[in-house]
This record gives sequence, C-alpha cells and structure tokens, in this order.
Amino acid sequence: MPPYWHMETTRLLLIEDDEKFCRLLRDYLSPLGYEVEASHDGRDGLARAQLGGYAAVILDVMLPGLSGFDVLRELRRTSQVPVLMLTALGDEVDRIAGLEIGADDYLPKTFSTRELLARLRSVLRRSSITVAARTDARPAPRSLGSLWIDPAARIATLDTQPLVLTKVEFDLLLALVDAPGRVRSREQLLLAAADRDFEAFDRSIDVHVSSLRKKLGDDPRTPRFIETIRGIGYRMLVGAGGAGD
Repeated sequence: MPPYWHMETTRLLLIEDDEKFCRLLRDYLSPLGYEVEASHDGRDGLARAQLGGYAAVILDVMLPGLSGFDVLRELRRTSQVPVLMLTALGDEVDRIAGLEIGADDYLPKTFSTRELLARLRSVLRRSSITVAARTDARPAPRSLGSLWIDPAARIATLDTQPLVLTKVEFDLLLALVDAPGRVRSREQLLLAAADRDFEAFDRSIDVHVSSLRKKLGDDPRTPRFIETIRGIGYRMLVGAGGAGD
C-alpha cells in the first residue's frame, strides 16, 4: 500500500484464553478494518480495557486470573465501552447474569462468524447512537473544497448548489468528508451509514457510492472527490472539488 494511504481501523480488545480462536477471529475481522488485540488472562485483559482506546471488548466468560464476569463487573465501575460476551456453555443463567452486570450482548461459542459480525456491528452502532444522544451541542458544518455539509440540518451543497441525497448517501458523504485523505473500509462506511439490515447493505454499498458519485458529477476513473481503493474501500481526496490532491 503506498505510504500516502492511511486507513483508520476500529480497535477491538479480545479477552480470550484460546489462542487459536483469537487468531481465527483476528484473521476474519482484520480485512474488514478491525484491529484486534488479544489478551489471554482476565487480569491482563481488565488492565488493558481500563486503559481505554477500544471501540468494543469481546470477552470470554471462562478465563484464568479473573472470570469474565469479574472483569466486566470491575470494568463497568469506570467504563461504558461496549462489551460482547462469549461463553462455551450457552447457559441462559450465564447470559442473564452477564447482561445484568452490564454486557451489551451475549453469544454462545457455537456462533458463526457472520453472526458475531452482525452482533458486533449492532453493539458498535448502538454505542455511537448513545454517544451522539449525550452530546447536546449542534454538530458544526463541514466544508471540503467545493463541498459544504450541515449534519444537523442534513443539507449538502456542491458549488453552493443543493445536493438531493438519500439518507444513506448523505451519511456516506459525511463519513468520507470527516476523514479526508484517509481510507475508509466498506465495513466502516457500513457502520456509519446503515441503521438496519446490515447484510443486505453490505452487498450494495458499492451501489450507494456509485449513486453518490453520479450526484457529485464524479468520474471514478479520474475522481475529483471519491477514490476507490481496490479491495479495501474508499477515500475522499484532500482537495476534493478544488485544485486537486
């Protein structure tokens, strides 16, 4: 990857003593734009989680040092980071106990990787909505070259002319404008723009970007705005609509 490309990743902490399982999960999530850090001990995992900087924690119940329940109980004293709990038992009592302590969701280890991804997306999405709801300040308008966006009023203009965008197109544009020059993976754009039916949206994200490009008058072969990073996602050019990158 050329050095001028920078892709933001979503940091996850996996607290799980099965090292093979950790590698499998890392291999599955990494291409989607997730940076998975693993801890194999309850005490170490708690210490890392308390340092912060993670978008979510995936936490096993059965751990050496401290159990997953104890880790979660201590973590909730200082942090509201989303926590997805895993158990080999799948016992309803364990599930209820975890949720009562403060887990955001719960999965038995018989899950498929697609199910884990769907649950992870869901807790991340809910977390971002909660944070936004706690912020009383009106979000400031954004401008990038000839583009201007008002997130609060959900208005976008190009060369002072209004753009007629769907909800998904507006959210995609905002996500790209908020990270000029940085690659946003399809997974990150999905989390920013989809509020339901993730799987269907996942298969059509390129269609939404294509439609957005048309409304911007953008040519994907010689883009002024949105550049395709093959196999990864998209980035908004730093000089979007202006003199160039």
